[in-house]
Amino acid sequence: MGNVIIVCVLLIIIFFAVRSSVKHFKGEGGCCGGGGDSSPIPVKELEGNKLGEVKVHIEGMHCDNCVRTVTKAINSIDGASAVVNLKKQTAVISYDRELSMDRVKAAVKLVGFEVKD
Repeated sequence: MGNVIIVCVLLIIIFFAVRSSVKHFKGEGGCCGGGGDSSPIPVKELEGNKLGEVKVHIEGMHCDNCVRTVTKAINSIDGASAVVNLKKQTAVISYDRELSMDRVKAAVKLVGFEVKD
C-alpha cells in the first residue's frame, strides 16, 4: 500500500513538471518561454489624444521576453499603450480614454505576472 501511495505522488509531480515544461517550450509560460526572440518590443500608438498616464509596478519580470509579453498584454487593451522597464519592474501606461485598472491587472495576470499596488 505504501508503494502505491509513493508511486501516485511521483506521478502527480511528474504530471505538473511535464505540463509546466510544455508551456515553457511553447512560450506560454510566465517567463522566458519565447527563447531568443530578438524582435523589437512592440510600440503602440494611441488612436486619440493622450488623456494621461499611470505608472504601475509589475512583479515577476526577469528578461526581455517578459517585457515583451507584458507590453503586448497591456497594449491589447483598447486605448492603452505601455512602455515597460525591466530594471525598474514598472510599466508606464498612456491612455486616450477611460482606463480600468482592473482590466490592466487582469491582462497582466493572464500572461503570468502581477500588478502590485
